[in-house]
Amino acid sequence: MSASPPFTEQHELFRQSVRTFTEREIKPYAEKWDTDRFFPNELFHRAGEMGYFGLRYDPKYGGSGLDYWYTGILIEELMKGRNTGAVVGLLIQCELATNVIHEYGSEELKHEWLVPAIKGEKIAALGVTEPDAGSDVANLRTVARRDRDEYVINGSKIYITNGVRADFVTLAVRTGEKGTKGVSLVIAPTKAKGFSLGRQLDPLLVPSGDLAELFFEDYRIPTKHRVGTENQGFHYIMDLFQGERLILSYICNGYAKEMMDDAMAYAEQREAFGMKIAEMQVWRHRFADLLTEFQASKLLSYYATDRLNVKDPASQVYVSMAKLFASEFAKRAASECAQVFGGFGCMRESYVGRAASQVNGFTIGAGTSEIMREIIAKQAFFTATKLTG
Repeated sequence: MSASPPFTEQHELFRQSVRTFTEREIKPYAEKWDTDRFFPNELFHRAGEMGYFGLRYDPKYGGSGLDYWYTGILIEELMKGRNTGAVVGLLIQCELATNVIHEYGSEELKHEWLVPAIKGEKIAALGVTEPDAGSDVANLRTVARRDRDEYVINGSKIYITNGVRADFVTLAVRTGEKGTKGVSLVIAPTKAKGFSLGRQLDPLLVPSGDLAELFFEDYRIPTKHRVGTENQGFHYIMDLFQGERLILSYICNGYAKEMMDDAMAYAEQREAFGMKIAEMQVWRHRFADLLTEFQASKLLSYYATDRLNVKDPASQVYVSMAKLFASEFAKRAASECAQVFGGFGCMRESYVGRAASQVNGFTIGAGTSEIMREIIAKQAFFTATKLTG
């Protein structure tokens, strides 16, 4: 891969399409949605009409058959709307909750659930995290017991994005022995008996985001709702995490860019002790460091995108590097940019103030920074593939 991604005229036309969508459908309402702690379901319908939910999916299901570069462009432009709750909700729909259906689901599942999700007619959630099992997927406790041609499910999930509004949940359950060999994925409609919604959580990370607790009590679904092979779900989830971590790296870079743009503009206007902040060497050098780190973070995400697109066996480690670097960098950028604004950087009225209170969660979601470092270290020390070439 060259130092620049292989963007073509088609990529730029798509970028303009998403930018127009963002300016019209998200940015004017961003602050209101954060205040309301919710964004309207209509946004899913509008995004579905634009084709944003099927970018990488087969055209026979309503997709566009494109690659991760288009997903990256989608995120870069959506983040300019400055409402991360909406961005995360849409990306759960177009990637995380539906990707495994596209890759491993039966034709029946694809037509019943994937096709309407691509159209924005049904809203999807991904149900993996539990109170005692976040990054540690092998120890999840939600159990699916076979009863002839049905699964009977008992357990709970927490921090589930789109959980309040979802029509179905792509749900991780235990169908076999403890550990990685007994996990399966199933499609769980939320209108079925035995499903109940717990608390709607109030996240600092994505204020307008729809995060919830989900409960399953003697909840029954047909075994044909299983995605792929029984007890192979752990491997599907690990594949799924690659896309999720790449997405979060782009989101963090989007946060950093918007914060830096505001902070640099403010530094050119605000005066202290008879000079503009942008004229002070200490701040000029701080911004030089931020801009350098931003370019490094963005290019690392682009490299991970390239590795995923070509199905590099080592793509997991590059994605982990991108997610680790971008999420940690966004926290540093938030601290520096808020400092530029002084007291206003601590106010909800300031985008930088709001963003600075949100970015911390991205070193936790989709695998903590500690897990990312462990993945990178294992690849570096205990495999034949070296990372220094």
